[in-house]
Amino acid sequence: MSHPTHIRRTIARAKQRRRKAPVPLSLADRLADAVAARVGSWRFILIQSGLLGVWILANALIGSEAWDPYPFILLNLVLSFQAAYTAPIIMMSQNRQSDLDRDRSVADYQVNLRAEAEIALLHEKLDLMRERQMVEITDMLRRALQRIETLEAGREGEPK
Repeated sequence: MSHPTHIRRTIARAKQRRRKAPVPLSLADRLADAVAARVGSWRFILIQSGLLGVWILANALIGSEAWDPYPFILLNLVLSFQAAYTAPIIMMSQNRQSDLDRDRSVADYQVNLRAEAEIALLHEKLDLMRERQMVEITDMLRRALQRIETLEAGREGEPK
């Protein structure tokens, strides 16, 4: 028995995808991944927290001569600028990773379909084997019963 049509098409698409060479990452993709890796780390958070603490302490201790006196408007501007650029860059990296994950899940689904089709074929083969065995066993039992009947008929015809 052959695979159902939709399974054959899915398997053909999976084979076609596997033949395609992986697309090399562009400079923008590599940059987005690097920024996301750095910004999304404890090291970055600790360094940034330290720099913010130094900025605030330096401006608070200097007093009226500070380059960014309280309420730290320049610091707020710098942090807003940083957030305005890092958020979209991180989203670009996440979108690319989401595309990769989607492709992997499609490939996994296709493998699962193929495995399901193979298991169904194995079940059919096992069922056929059982059917054949049952026919053979039934034939053997019929022959055995015929022999027994023949032997019993022969004994009944013998003198005692």
